[in-house]
Amino acid sequence: MEAEPPTHPLDTPQTARATIRFGERFVMESEARFTPLGLLAVGGLVAAILLSVPPIIRAGRAHKALPPPRD
Repeated sequence: MEAEPPTHPLDTPQTARATIRFGERFVMESEARFTPLGLLAVGGLVAAILLSVPPIIRAGRAHKALPPPRD
């Protein structure tokens, strides 16, 4: 059974390959396949994580600024 060709340009997978060599004995090879929609999804997740860091840091600092409780 043959796979159907992608129907939209955003569904077309893109491939990236990298090879790192140190001397003759050490070789690292890597390959990644993503669709443009997948890259947009990853970008959205990274943006959400980066935007959530400042409020977390601000909340951590605000807790330290409170005066000690009275006994």
